[in-house]
Amino acid sequence: MKLLVTQNYETLSQITADIILMKWSENRRVNLALTAGASPKRVYEILGERLNQVGFDQSLAHFYNFDEITLKNQELGLTMQALIDELYQPLGIKKENIEILTAKNYQEYDKKIAQDAGLDLVLMGIGEDGHFCGNMPQFTSFEYGVYRVPLEPEGELYRLIESATPHTPGDEMVTFGPQTIMSAKELVLIATGEKKAEIIKQALSGPIIEDVPASILRLHPNLTVILDEAAASQLK
Repeated sequence: MKLLVTQNYETLSQITADIILMKWSENRRVNLALTAGASPKRVYEILGERLNQVGFDQSLAHFYNFDEITLKNQELGLTMQALIDELYQPLGIKKENIEILTAKNYQEYDKKIAQDAGLDLVLMGIGEDGHFCGNMPQFTSFEYGVYRVPLEPEGELYRLIESATPHTPGDEMVTFGPQTIMSAKELVLIATGEKKAEIIKQALSGPIIEDVPASILRLHPNLTVILDEAAASQLK
């Protein structure tokens, strides 16, 4: 594991963008699974700036959403809607380069990834409960590949999703499981802010247990963890 502690969010974003661009510049098909959300927002702005300056062949990059939350009466799920707004449209990614994970195709998705020669890079965040992708402590097993999680209206996960979208959550979430993520060639985990400090300490220096799903990432042979000083404040 490579651990990089940066002075601030801007530096974290610059380094993360550089890692993605280095992978993108290998002059071959590159399969990327990049997270949505607030943490990588500046990363994607930098990516857009650099792509315009350097002129990478965008046709070589293929993108995979590593989880999806269904929404009632919506063609696209919550994750894909966010990725289109935050990443694909700003970077001008074409539809034919977006490999969409859905509740209909998830059972065949591990096979598809293998047929596409595997994932070259996965960029993830970490939740305050230790989840990564959609691997929540109460649902995941370290043995899972791509799998489905039912969404129950009375459940905590349903209420969390409901608070994050104006749409009504659907009946299920699908996600890359630990086995799918651990099969990728390179992993990058980013975290910012003091509120992530405790779970970062548990994930990086505590026991490797399913109650802290992200703890398994330490076993990957090519993991880079990039933190700002606040997120790293409880590490020795």
